[in-house]
Amino acid sequence: MTEEHKAALAQGRKESRAIKAYLEALDARRPGRPVSKESLMKRMDKVNQKLEESDNPLEAVDLIQSKLDIERALSELEDAVDMGTLEAGFVEHASSYSDRKGVSYTAWREFGVPANVLRAAGIRETRRR
Repeated sequence: MTEEHKAALAQGRKESRAIKAYLEALDARRPGRPVSKESLMKRMDKVNQKLEESDNPLEAVDLIQSKLDIERALSELEDAVDMGTLEAGFVEHASSYSDRKGVSYTAWREFGVPANVLRAAGIRETRRR
């Protein structure tokens, strides 16, 4: 195997890893408005206040579960991936990957890649026939 062939294979692996990471993160996003750490902390404060004021055991159990749910959501936020970095990797490699694999603008869009990201990557819209 020539050095050029090895370099081409390494480049293909690098491109595939960057694109796959972005697409997995994009696919994992939940629809709707993103939840911020601040909004979760406000909810936590309200739940704690209600929990202190509650004298109903059933309500207390529900509030404790709400508190656990908020804590889980907070930990998920901290573990969240940096979409900006993943998007930059996609933009850097998507054009050459698309050319090599024959992936069209329409295929990327149907998966859910935003049009502005495709434009930044240099992938132009193709007309359907």
